[in-house]
Amino acid sequence: MAQLLKNYCLKKHNTFGIEAKARYFFEFEQQQEILEFLQKNNIIDIQYLILGGGSNLLFTEDFDGLILHPNIKGIDVIEEDDDTVLLRVGANEDWDEFVNWCVDHNYGGIENLSLIPGAVGASPVQNIGAYGVEVKEVIETVEAVSIETKNAVAFSNAHCEFDYRNSVFKNEYKNLFIITHVQFRLQKQPEFKVHYGAVSKELEAYGEINLKNIREVIIKIRESKLPNPEELGNAGSFFKNPIVDKEKANKLKAQYENLPTYEVNDFETKLAAGWLIEQCDWKGKRFGDAGVHKDQALVLVNYGNAKGNDILKLANDIRKSVMFKFGVKLEMEVNAI
Repeated sequence: MAQLLKNYCLKKHNTFGIEAKARYFFEFEQQQEILEFLQKNNIIDIQYLILGGGSNLLFTEDFDGLILHPNIKGIDVIEEDDDTVLLRVGANEDWDEFVNWCVDHNYGGIENLSLIPGAVGASPVQNIGAYGVEVKEVIETVEAVSIETKNAVAFSNAHCEFDYRNSVFKNEYKNLFIITHVQFRLQKQPEFKVHYGAVSKELEAYGEINLKNIREVIIKIRESKLPNPEELGNAGSFFKNPIVDKEKANKLKAQYENLPTYEVNDFETKLAAGWLIEQCDWKGKRFGDAGVHKDQALVLVNYGNAKGNDILKLANDIRKSVMFKFGVKLEMEVNAI
């Protein structure tokens, strides 16, 4: 049931656990409810924000505007054949619970994305990825509502313009469309991707390579590095792994032989942001209730009562030090509001 609330506390709607309030908060469970709301209220010229699971947001102050929160659930089989299945998933389904559901049904393609925090609706916005897999590989269609035209629309995979941790929804279409459902094409006889990071080595102890074991290994690795947002406020990886030209990467590799690098194409190389931050001696550092996680330098944390600006200041100090030491610009994966 749709409802419009005033002076609404957002603490439970952001994984950093930051205290902030929204002047207005509109929650809806059906696409028709947001269509009717938009047809009655012209919001295009006021301050508004589309909020899903809040796993990629950092509130630095109260939000003096309208927050739109899709609370659409459901996993439905649209079509299937001997090789694939097409699923239509509500935007507010928990991402990891959806991955678990797919593994239980032996549908392959997103098992490497286990334990990523957030809602399904955010997955195409960020083009979430981990351990050699990006969600763009399995997304067929993104269903949304246009705030400007107040109509339901659908985006094909190509129309989403997916890139590394990026999509059209983070650029020219930012805050112009409310994602209501995502359609995923998954494999019934999947090809496993297990050669990224420590996945292959960890799988040796399981004997058999299958979806369930891959998921368990991914969860084990992530839990050893990343804190649970329900126990320690965080948004996962705070920074993107920077992509530089090969000449720059080769110069850095010559100077720092232990620098992890990943070839992107013939001209570009991806660097490990966590390694760069750790070399600048930030890992485990704490400033009041804002800090850098002790096991993963890529993760900034709220130890309890940090304000959004405390986290943001820490992030900017880290970016400055990495630029000074390595000449590499770190880009935030988290959106500061």
